[in-house]
Amino acid sequence: MSFWDYGNAFLLEAGRAGADVFKGDSASSEFRFPSYVQDIMGDIFSLGFGPFRWVCTSGEEKDLVETDRIATEIFESVLKNEVPPPVEQQYNDNLRWIKEAGSHQLVVGSQARILYSDQRGRIQLALAFNKAVSSGTLRGPVVVSRDHHDVSGTDSPFRETSNVYDGSAFCADMAVQNVIGDSFRGATWVALHNGGGVGWGEVINGGFGLVLDGSEDAGRRAKQMLAWDVSNGVRTADPRCFRFFHRYRNNVGQTLWAS
Repeated sequence: MSFWDYGNAFLLEAGRAGADVFKGDSASSEFRFPSYVQDIMGDIFSLGFGPFRWVCTSGEEKDLVETDRIATEIFESVLKNEVPPPVEQQYNDNLRWIKEAGSHQLVVGSQARILYSDQRGRIQLALAFNKAVSSGTLRGPVVVSRDHHDVSGTDSPFRETSNVYDGSAFCADMAVQNVIGDSFRGATWVALHNGGGVGWGEVINGGFGLVLDGSEDAGRRAKQMLAWDVSNGVRTADPRCFRFFHRYRNNVGQTLWAS
């Protein structure tokens, strides 16, 4: 039995209420049940994939449609090259998603989109968006970001890092290093915040925003910053996913080679 524990720290709160969910005593961060982060997302994060977002600041639907087209083109191009089967599966899933995204009419306010991508895809997307802004194909800048629940954004001893048992689960090294590294490498803004998803005092999250205004400088910063933003998480992903260590190891090698 696995537990889909995301967004409300259900296992933690159940344990505090007296439910028999901990492997040890109530001070333990180790649960009896495998969780969605460890056994599903840990695998995906170890490949460098996570939720990548962008917002078309023009506010025009035509710009969002164009970014969907650009993303489709880039993912199809990646799949033409030889990629490992687990990576290929992620790209195929997200290619289907981005092709169908517009038909689901999910936009309520901002003209924004999200998909899962790895370092290679995120950098290619950002550079292509920046080029489209520069050429006038897109009518305004694009802001790229991601969810805090990503490859390198979150330290949470009761969720993302709950299966790290050497004591470092209670450290916020990954989120802090992520934010500082992003700021030095050209992020437009960064945020280090507390409480996302599991409550105040239970998690530290790191995030960023990067404005792509069509300039050469924006392209340079996109390459530098997005490489760090993903690689820092891949570097620390293995404690989350010991079951998938071989995938983590292979992805580290590919990431270092690409860098």
